[in-house]
Amino acid sequence: MSLASITTDGAFPGPGARASRPDAREEAFSELEAGVLRALGTYANVHRGTGYNSLVTTRLYERAREVILDVLSLERGRFTVVFCTPERASRLKAVVKPGTSLALSSRDIGLPLGIVALAVRNDAFPPGVPCQTGGGTAKIVSRRSVVWEGAPDKFEAGTPAVMNAIALAIAARIVRRRGPGIFKTPDGSALQKARIPDRDEFDGWHGRDLLHLLGASAIGRGRDVPTANGSEPLVYLDNAASTPALWPVWRAAARALRRTEDEQRNIVASVKGACARFFGAPLARYDLIFTSNTTEAINLAAKSLEPEPPRGPASHFEPVVLNTIMEHNSNELPWRFAKGVSMVRTPVDRDGFPDMPGMERLLREYNLDHAHGRRRIRIVAISGESNVLGTCPDLGAIGRISHVYGARVLVDAAQLAAHRKIDMEADGIDYLAFSGHKMYAPFGAGGLLARKGLLRTGSVEMETARASGEENAAGIAALGAAIDLLERVGMEVVREEEQALTRKSLRELAAVPGIEIYGIKDPDSPRFERRGGVITFGLRRVPHNLVAEKLAGEGGIGVRNGCFCAHILVKRLMGIPPVREALADLGLRLAPRLTRALLPGLVRVSFGIENDERDLGRLVISLRKIAAERVCLLDRLLARTHNATPVVADTDARRRMRAAAEREVEHVWGRLGCRKH
Repeated sequence: MSLASITTDGAFPGPGARASRPDAREEAFSELEAGVLRALGTYANVHRGTGYNSLVTTRLYERAREVILDVLSLERGRFTVVFCTPERASRLKAVVKPGTSLALSSRDIGLPLGIVALAVRNDAFPPGVPCQTGGGTAKIVSRRSVVWEGAPDKFEAGTPAVMNAIALAIAARIVRRRGPGIFKTPDGSALQKARIPDRDEFDGWHGRDLLHLLGASAIGRGRDVPTANGSEPLVYLDNAASTPALWPVWRAAARALRRTEDEQRNIVASVKGACARFFGAPLARYDLIFTSNTTEAINLAAKSLEPEPPRGPASHFEPVVLNTIMEHNSNELPWRFAKGVSMVRTPVDRDGFPDMPGMERLLREYNLDHAHGRRRIRIVAISGESNVLGTCPDLGAIGRISHVYGARVLVDAAQLAAHRKIDMEADGIDYLAFSGHKMYAPFGAGGLLARKGLLRTGSVEMETARASGEENAAGIAALGAAIDLLERVGMEVVREEEQALTRKSLRELAAVPGIEIYGIKDPDSPRFERRGGVITFGLRRVPHNLVAEKLAGEGGIGVRNGCFCAHILVKRLMGIPPVREALADLGLRLAPRLTRALLPGLVRVSFGIENDERDLGRLVISLRKIAAERVCLLDRLLARTHNATPVVADTDARRRMRAAAEREVEHVWGRLGCRKH
């Protein structure tokens, strides 16, 4: 079945369809932009976070799947929509039965969003390991086993391009109502110049002044949300999962939607140069491939490491990846499941710093002493900043040690890129993976930077990935705008402001009764300079999920709870023994709903440039109140073992939050004539 075979009221002939009159196009773009901007006002990560924004975004995203099924005239319940890049969509289509899937892409509609909605019949999804692995694809990860999610999450590796998916669904409804070609911008059209000027009110601002303006400009900042005490301004403290969009970044994405194809190619080339400059990776010596997120970038690097057919004695060496136990699933699972590649892990201390002598010992054993036969450590893959403990290891030292023994360094910079200066050349970083959704540009663009010669550029697979990433000119434009703003602020200024807030937070949170903070606790520690604005904690008397629910419902505060897609590290911090770990794996297979409701975890707050001391004050007041409330015996026992509580009372605050979220969802979708059935 192909898209061209669908004959609804106005079909989808694709981007080559006849163009509509200019004023109709302008109306269509305005309608699209209004819907996306409304959704941006409540943007957060989907499925995993807590708080009002996460609730609304998750419902908007899931409703987008339903809208796509309606547009494609497919039956809900029989088909599931997976949102993915063009490259990932082609791979998934190749492993499902012929005739069981149908795709609608942003290219079909004429928009540069680089996203495909692939509707697959529910009985046609392939079992086993998905084609790309990483964050969001697994229910739980242990050292030796993985329990995979079901569809569609299993096939949406990493943080999805949520805004692009919502935009695609909105645009599909507009095309169906207004007719084909409505979003096609003819070459030479002046449409892209209309209504959205190239310059904005932040031009001319730099340093701390610009930082404070940008924080206030975060879309949705200060928006009132329902709580137990009435409406209060939202406090968003889940920046380690996803950051809000900044106003100039959204404007850059909106402008790119209207550009001609030639202008979109110029945007891609320009942002490549900006990324190279920002990360200290000159394009004369580094390659850059745009991806949808960090997870996809690391999968691409892992694919490039997979051994080719032997061509001589030297090629018989088996590649090994040296990892640490603090890695996010996105920097662990791709290496674990790369063909012909094995992995060895090194420990980290309680603050999250890797065991450097142990790392050097392993490199010497494998690459110098040849103590492991023909196995050689080819890549040291490490997080630039832990998304659990905020720890920033010494990348320069890791680069020097690795290169001495002939290994290369890959840095997962998802958590680091928007918070500290990165200089790939100076620190000896050979690969760098990053994502716009943690850099205030949540429009589905990230990237993989690699020294020339390390990626199989020119191969069909690599060129397919490159073309797939560059389809998202709107997301790339947003990423470029975010980089420009961060450069104008100065990464040292960003670091200093974040550390000041983190230092004050550690002092004030330490006074909350029954709190246990993980990682560097002492703001006067000499190690504090290597601590970012991520603080993970637990309350000894209150289960982690109940803490998060109460922060959202009573304080209007969005945080994250659970294992933060860094299951191996978090379970180590909580002291989960192997037997209990194995029982959880078994429970997720046999009784997934009950087991999931009880899974252990912690609570995390994470700061972005939009946060200030007022947000911290709200957090501390709410936590003190939660810690002082009476808790039943069962919940106290569960909290002592770090388990979640399976029973969370349906309070008036939760009901008000759900009702407000439904109204928000209906405001976006209902106005397009697609109310929930």
